[in-house]
Amino acid sequence: MLTPGWVIAALLIGVFSYYAFTFLAPWQLGKNEALVERNEHISAAFEHDPEPLSSRVGADGSLGADAEWSRVVATGHYTGSDVLLRLRPVDGTPAFQVLTPFVLDDGRAIVVHRGWVKAENSTQVPAVEPAPSGEVTLTGLLRADEGEHPNPPMHEQGYDMVYSISPAQIGSLTGTDVVSPSLQLLGGEPGVLDPIPLPQLETGNHLSYGLQWILFGFAAPAGLIYFLYADSRERRRFEAEQEQLLLDDTPAAGSPDPDPSPAVPTVSTARSRQRYGSSRANPWAKAYDKEEER
Repeated sequence: MLTPGWVIAALLIGVFSYYAFTFLAPWQLGKNEALVERNEHISAAFEHDPEPLSSRVGADGSLGADAEWSRVVATGHYTGSDVLLRLRPVDGTPAFQVLTPFVLDDGRAIVVHRGWVKAENSTQVPAVEPAPSGEVTLTGLLRADEGEHPNPPMHEQGYDMVYSISPAQIGSLTGTDVVSPSLQLLGGEPGVLDPIPLPQLETGNHLSYGLQWILFGFAAPAGLIYFLYADSRERRRFEAEQEQLLLDDTPAAGSPDPDPSPAVPTVSTARSRQRYGSSRANPWAKAYDKEEER
């Protein structure tokens, strides 16, 4: 069995199983766990009355543990210019999402996601309704910082544009010191445009995909063991058959020599059939068998 084909197959299957258990399965199961947690937070947010924003955002401006998707109330006023989130379609429609700083009544500021506007000709920014002036009270969902995108911000068509919702980056563009999370407005709130639709409360196929990768991680080495066993069994059967053919061709003791002619070199009994019949169960052993036949 220590032929290059079997050794390479064993190594490849070992690597595949290792990644199936350590990367592929955890990747899918982790996505399923994150979606389950998100759905629970969204459901809980609408089962209770909105909470004050200060109860979910720490004094240092950080988002509290398990606070994303919480429904909160904030009072203050809009300030600064709009920043647009580009290359983020909504329900398959080319769109620009509008992000505006909002100063809270306690002096802090937060980035408010006011919704989206449909792009004209897929790339042009339409007229964006400005945020209302004066003090207003907003109800929305807290969203975690997405982090800064590798692509830097750009200024185009009269707007600063970003590729991710990173409050710190947006605050630097508007000259505002903002807290870590952002506030995604719900429909009917002051300054809202077309609100971002809530995600559907489903988890997709990630759980089944994760279980499949675990199954594949077990099935691959099990298949290798089976084929090794089948090949070994076929080799033993073939050797036993060849030994039986040699015994059948050996003359019995005391029987006359059927050919009294001078001794002529004879060729050993030919094999009655190939080891694996017309089709080979192990094509990797072909070269090895040829060496044996020589």
